[in-house]
This record gives sequence, C-alpha cells and structure tokens, in this order.
Amino acid sequence: MARPKSEDKRNAILAAATEVIAEQGLGAPTSRIAKLAGVAEGTLFTYFDNKDALLNELYLDIKADLREVMMATYPMRASTRERAQHVWNQFVDWGVAQPQKRRAMAQLVVSDRLTESARATGMQSFADINAMIEESVASGTLRDHPPAFVSAIMAALAETTMDFIAREPAHAERYRRAGFEAFWNAIAQH
Repeated sequence: MARPKSEDKRNAILAAATEVIAEQGLGAPTSRIAKLAGVAEGTLFTYFDNKDALLNELYLDIKADLREVMMATYPMRASTRERAQHVWNQFVDWGVAQPQKRRAMAQLVVSDRLTESARATGMQSFADINAMIEESVASGTLRDHPPAFVSAIMAALAETTMDFIAREPAHAERYRRAGFEAFWNAIAQH
C-alpha cells in the first residue's frame, strides 16, 4: 500500500524548485531540487509525474501566492486608477520581498513547458482584475488593450521598478510611484 503524500514534503519540493530555478533556470536538474528539499529524487516524482508537471505546479503555486497578496485587500469599489495602483503596489512589494519567486516566475511565464491549462488557470486567478480592465476599456477609462497585454506591460515596468528598489531601497517609494505613473500613462486614456 502506498504511503499518503505529505503536504509538507510537497511544499518543500516547491520551495526548493523556486530557489533552484531562480538560481539555475528551468534547465536545473531535478536531483538538485530533491536534494535541497531533503527528499530522494524518486520521492520528487511521487509528488510530480515529471519535471513539466513540477514546473506547472510551481507556476500555479507562485500565482496563488501572488493572488493572495494582491487580492486580500483589493478595493473592489474604488476607481480604476485606485484599483490599478493597489495591484501595482502589491505586486511590486511582493516582488521585492520574494526575489526568488519573482525570478522563477519570470522564467516560467516565457517557458514553452507550461500547459495552456496552467496558463488559463493562472489568468483565472486574477479574474477580478481582468474584469476591471475589460470594464474600464468599455467605459473609455483604459486604452483598448487585452488584459494579458496590460499584465505584460505591468510586469515589464514592475520588473524595472523592483530592480531599482532592490538597488536603492532608500528611494523605494519614489520608484514605486514613478513606476506606477509610467504604467498608468501606458494604459489610461487621456
């Protein structure tokens, strides 16, 4: 009879995968991930059928963490600009506080190893934000860009902002505000 799977071991594998992928990229060996997680490589494959399954689960795990941070205090009834600024601030703060997750996610989102199902689930996690974008486009508040494109613009500008905050933490608020203004000017109708 097979042993029941441990949530602690699964989480340890995902944490190790985050660290190893952030450092070595998607080509990092599963043996390194298993060693860092404190499990045998065979155990890793008890939890994840193959490396692609691990990468897809890691993507969803990081997306879930980011969603929790962004949406816990999301101001549903605020203006479009206030909601966009909330999302921006939460994302930038998360990225600065979680550099390994940020680096791992940056590699995962451009990977052809992610399934369409994982990508769709990841986007669905942010349905409230996507709905806000679509409503704001329809009302003329935002430019007519698809939500995925708006997210890509935000991610690119946020990466620059996070890099500057990491280099010059004393100027974090200045960079956070300047980054948001650049983002808002890229998406808002004027």
